[in-house]
Amino acid sequence: MTINAEHIKTMTKSERAGAMPTVGSRLFSGPMLKRLRAYAPALVLIALCILITIANPNFIEPRNLVRIANSASVPLTLAMGLTFIILLGSIDLSVEGSLSVAAMVTVLLATNDANANAYGWLAVVAAIAASTAMGLTTGIIQTYLRIPSFMATLGVWFIGLGISVYMLGGSAIRLMDPAIRDLALSRFLGLPFAVWVALAAFLIACTVQYYTRLGRHIIAIGGGEDVAELSGINLRRVRIMAFGLAGFFFGIAGVLAAAQLGRSDAVIADGRLFAAVTAVVVGGTALTGGEGGVVNTLVGVLIVTVLSNGMILLGVSPYVQQTAQGLMIIAAVALSLDRLRLQIVK
Repeated sequence: MTINAEHIKTMTKSERAGAMPTVGSRLFSGPMLKRLRAYAPALVLIALCILITIANPNFIEPRNLVRIANSASVPLTLAMGLTFIILLGSIDLSVEGSLSVAAMVTVLLATNDANANAYGWLAVVAAIAASTAMGLTTGIIQTYLRIPSFMATLGVWFIGLGISVYMLGGSAIRLMDPAIRDLALSRFLGLPFAVWVALAAFLIACTVQYYTRLGRHIIAIGGGEDVAELSGINLRRVRIMAFGLAGFFFGIAGVLAAAQLGRSDAVIADGRLFAAVTAVVVGGTALTGGEGGVVNTLVGVLIVTVLSNGMILLGVSPYVQQTAQGLMIIAAVALSLDRLRLQIVK
């Protein structure tokens, strides 16, 4: 009687775990729960709106709804770019650095109180181009130097922030171009132009994800990089283009942030990374990649913005607000993970 040792050796940990599903796998990966995970963010958004309206009817006043939409414009645009990187199974921490550079370029090239430049909308084009170039550079660094996206984007974050602070001289410079300021001050159909710009960014992101080869390749790589490579997908090119696309959206967000605040300074991007990551994760896009998308992120942005607005209306302490957002992230990640596919968590 002999034992087939070769068969035992080739059995992986994942296969052994699949043969004996854990309690967590049975509880969190059933067909019903998979459907619940798909609709959970939308249900949470509806429940939030109902509860906050019951607690404070001022929540559904048109003026407050416009305020919510305006507050969501910058986070939505940032989160659109970040969604594509997370769909890859990577992470982009350069959000704040790219936004700072875009806002800085906008203010310094448009009419301002620090120099005689007055390039108008060319300043906006230059700002978006600068942020896109940063994204492409990040992708090249990450792919060709084989540096983990966490560290590569962390370095680009601080490089961008340092450049922005240096160019601004460490002070706040006012944006005085009336046309660019109108993005925040003027309205169309009752909504600030910034909201319409954010919605346009959302439509662009939807088009890329659902109707282009790049979008399909991003999903494929996030679902399984080895399989995607065997299918003939150029991993390097897709990654570089994805980071460049993220930089494009970060640039638009930087322009909107400068228009809303009417200035650019060293702290214009503070907290933006946390808000963007929270929105993407809460919306249901899995950190492991390949699941979710920009529609999920739209719902996530609305959840985060509505929750923040509601807690302000209810007079909740800012410290409690941060605690609530932290708990929300943990709950969202727990619901978005498929325990059958993810046997080992590091």
